Amino acid sequence: MKKTVVSALALALALAFTGCGNSGNGDNGGANANADVKSEGVMTYAEYVAAPLDSEVVIETYVQAKQSWWEDKATVYTQDRDGAYFLYDMACSQADYDKLIPGTKIKVTGFKSEWSGEVEITDATFEIMDGATYIASANDVTALLGTDDLINHQNEYVAFKGMTVEPADDSGAAFLYKWDGSGEDGDDLYFNVSLNGNTYTFTVESYLCDNTTDVYAAVKNLQVGDVIDMEGFLYWYEGVNPHITSVTAAK
Repeated sequence: MKKTVVSALALALALAFTGCGNSGNGDNGGANANADVKSEGVMTYAEYVAAPLDSEVVIETYVQAKQSWWEDKATVYTQDRDGAYFLYDMACSQADYDKLIPGTKIKVTGFKSEWSGEVEITDATFEIMDGATYIASANDVTALLGTDDLINHQNEYVAFKGMTVEPADDSGAAFLYKWDGSGEDGDDLYFNVSLNGNTYTFTVESYLCDNTTDVYAAVKNLQVGDVIDMEGFLYWYEGVNPHITSVTAAK
């Protein structure tokens, strides 16, 4: 987190652009039916949601993607079968960060916080748990765009389908480097997409998916009017602001 025509589309998206975080290969829970049995003293997702801001929380969750590590602090997207948790600047050595591969179960103790609408866990510590693993399938929330229900899926790994690329600014560009166009290659990418007459701003978070990833290249190749499917994490900043990890031509 930084507290921050058909032929053309076919050419630009000729590769199968895959995510740089969650693989999107689906829920592996068939072999792990008891994956979300909580240890003593650990909150259910419903209890976490009900907990007041700034209160201490204890959860068990599964790594879905890692955003960044810096000075023994890690920012990680995690999820269980009931909901998702964004772990911001969690205490973590480089050695432990390397162990946080997608699917890894961890127990986290920290404080429920909010920043510009994004609910996250801060000042956290964690321990790696043995046993079950879990990788979430992308939950298609396209129909929830523009509804009050969408925020109930905050931080989940989600999909948006059949959305149309709109101009990112008055110049008609399909994307911007940084939210205001002041950046350069390697910075976050911002782009607008629409559905049913409403326009939304989506982001490729460069700490999560840098300029060497397929999704970064895919967004740079977008043209206004392209119709695309996307996957990513349902981040929130002054409203819905998904962190996109995969872009493909709409099926």
